[in-house]
Amino acid sequence: MKTAYRLFIGLSVFYTITAVVYWAVGGDPLGITGITLASFFASLIGFYIWYMSGRMPVLPEDNLEGEIADSAGELGFYSPHSWWPLPLGLSICAAGLGLVLGWWLTVIGVGALFISVIGFVLEYESPEVSAAGKH
Repeated sequence: MKTAYRLFIGLSVFYTITAVVYWAVGGDPLGITGITLASFFASLIGFYIWYMSGRMPVLPEDNLEGEIADSAGELGFYSPHSWWPLPLGLSICAAGLGLVLGWWLTVIGVGALFISVIGFVLEYESPEVSAAGKH
């Protein structure tokens, strides 16, 4: 956690210096506000991570003598042969085009998106086995 909060606090300092320099050279008010907000949000995240680091165990990236393999582990399951991203992308495309072409296409796209998201999320779910052991 030390690495993470130091990164965000450093980012906040960088954004603060950038905002001051941008203001000094006559930058527009919107840019100054945006850079100042970026500094504030980076310091907010840095403070939160620093505050929570006292409640967390030491992470592998904080160990100065640690190896890359120390943080190795299961990253998750990625489907090797799923077809669901295709209808998901097509339905998002249809819903987006519906915003331009007409409400009727948006309704069709959102309906297809609903079905595609359900199919994508529940792709590997199987029905529960009954008491008799049948599906």
